[in-house]
Amino acid sequence: MRKIVLASNSPRRKELLRQIGLKFQVKPAKGEEIITKETPWEIAEELSEQKALETARSVEEGIIIGADTLVWQDGKPMGKPKTTEDAAAMLQALQGRDHFVYTGVTVLIKEENQVKRHVFSRKTRVRVFPMTEKEIWDYIRTGEPMDKAGAYGIQGAFAAWIDEIEGDYNTVVGLPVSALWQVLKEYLAEE
Repeated sequence: MRKIVLASNSPRRKELLRQIGLKFQVKPAKGEEIITKETPWEIAEELSEQKALETARSVEEGIIIGADTLVWQDGKPMGKPKTTEDAAAMLQALQGRDHFVYTGVTVLIKEENQVKRHVFSRKTRVRVFPMTEKEIWDYIRTGEPMDKAGAYGIQGAFAAWIDEIEGDYNTVVGLPVSALWQVLKEYLAEE
């Protein structure tokens, strides 16, 4: 069985890989993220590739998976909030409106001194119900928004405010596993 390495310590990404039956190791990338692209899908792909390449340096052979999720609204990215005030501002901007979530994925197959590279992204539109100021702060007090792009986790308590999504739910969670599987199955079937 080929070794699979996830270049992320995200509990959500680990759970999604387990959900489709993959056994894998975790070697999170820790390097600085450098953005040179402009469109949201290119940014998400670029950051996923940086993570995969960094982790690949410490893996002799195997399949390395890097991913990055980007929340995009009004022509700009929303990162992870640095303070509770940041989280409140992000949630205020999202509520009652549509935004887009992009997850970039890079799969590197390292074998026999060669590296094959597959880079792709998926996009999902998300609409959030209007929230009161109290609802925003009650949600922030859960602690859930603080390590998530856009200050929310669709798979957690914030599910109460998701009006509608168009696209792959798992893209919003952080890893479009069905699209990833379409890349991986070719290499896993060779065994």
